[in-house]
Amino acid sequence: KASKLIIYVAVVLGIALSLFLFIFLPAFIVGLIKPLTASYVLRNLSEGAVRVIILLVYMKACTMMSDIKRLFSYHGAEHKTIFCYEANLPLTVENARGMSRLHPRCGTSFLVFVMVISIILFSFISWENMWIRLGLRLLLLPVVAGISYEIIRWAGKSKSKIVCLISRPGMWLQNITTREPDDSQLEVAIESMKAV
Repeated sequence: KASKLIIYVAVVLGIALSLFLFIFLPAFIVGLIKPLTASYVLRNLSEGAVRVIILLVYMKACTMMSDIKRLFSYHGAEHKTIFCYEANLPLTVENARGMSRLHPRCGTSFLVFVMVISIILFSFISWENMWIRLGLRLLLLPVVAGISYEIIRWAGKSKSKIVCLISRPGMWLQNITTREPDDSQLEVAIESMKAV
């Protein structure tokens, strides 16, 4: 029971931190700079830029920790294994080793789509009251996530130039969130894939 309580508390704290960092903090920072609040579109673009900066700084700061570097290597191993599986190759370390560690349907790419879609969608919210505006954004998060999910599914199926173009920022960010794995990490990823 204690471990379940710890998990629930961790989830609540994680959600609260995400809401603070990516919704409340950008709105607060942009609200302090009066010229940026002159138009709704300019305010929203400014808040979006602050969100992107916070994300990049946060991701880069994470890479300073040795445990996170190791985690990002496992992330790279996961991608290589998935590519190997999708190519219908036997799941071996040798086959997975030659695959890319950057994957178009990665959660990191999904996060980039969420940010971009939210910047576009939230541009249409023009409430002056910050609390109403933030409340509406929270209510629209499932819409943003749904649109982002459909785009990332499409990106995983298509090789068109437009898909490559819109997927590029997420792939760039994966250069931070994935590392080249060693063979033991590939073995773990392969065994995990087999279990699934």
